[in-house]
Amino acid sequence: MDNIYSLNINRRMVWTVIATFAVSAAALGSCVKDDLYDTTHPHHGKITVSADWSGRGDGVPEPERWALNVGDYSAEVAEKTHDAERLFNPGEYRMITYTPVAGVTVAGTTVTVSAESGARGNASIIIGNPGWFFADVQDITIGKDCRHLFTAAMRQTVKSLTLIVEPTGNMASAIERFAGRLAGVAATLDFASGTYGAPSDVRLDFTKVTEGADAGKWKATVRLLGITGERQWFSATVTFAGGNPQPLTIESDLSAVLADFNTDKTIPFALGGSIVETPGEAGITATIGSWEEVNGGNVDAH
Repeated sequence: MDNIYSLNINRRMVWTVIATFAVSAAALGSCVKDDLYDTTHPHHGKITVSADWSGRGDGVPEPERWALNVGDYSAEVAEKTHDAERLFNPGEYRMITYTPVAGVTVAGTTVTVSAESGARGNASIIIGNPGWFFADVQDITIGKDCRHLFTAAMRQTVKSLTLIVEPTGNMASAIERFAGRLAGVAATLDFASGTYGAPSDVRLDFTKVTEGADAGKWKATVRLLGITGERQWFSATVTFAGGNPQPLTIESDLSAVLADFNTDKTIPFALGGSIVETPGEAGITATIGSWEEVNGGNVDAH
């Protein structure tokens, strides 16, 4: 009898253990997650940005550094490709890339050329040799559990302008100095919208060409964000050796010939004109007979 009782107890214990394992297995099964993630950051996104420098003019060097801003993230990059050093919450962002170069400052998507001291009226005089500035703006979407690769198509926003002036008559060999100024150029550019700011002036420092087909002419080259305002006005003072004759002032309206200057920043633009002497009661006066687009020669892109 005792043996029968003991056997029944053992059977109940076995079934109790089996039932316990079954419940435990069910409990463990309810904790298994069905979600499968593609990255180690399932709730955030990661970005890699590459800079494309193919949109630059002949002779313009590839920049050594570029800046990246996405939301509150910013970096200055020395390589063509940059892996952002942080994760991003999913959402919409504006990606701003540009080149930090000498002679300009950047705030948001507005680039400003540095000013020189001095003024013509209330217009500031900007420097004529800023660095080659490139920029790109894109509105991007960053998803969670994603790794994004974006390409910044860096656009050249600075264009070279060369003026070549040929003196004529008796004055040609007597010129000692040729200094000019161009009004109606842009000191600022919103590179997201393509909007230029108020007109400013740029100084034109002419040098005498001593070799080649343009020998004897005077040349000045500047780099500009663009032209802006209703008129582009050229003025210059010609000084002669020994002060004889007296310095001449030359003025000319370049609005028509510079009308398309803001298109295709990768192609340098050069204008040539001849000084025409006009005798008068007060002495000799001079004007530029006409301006024509010419081959600017070997413009220094560096």
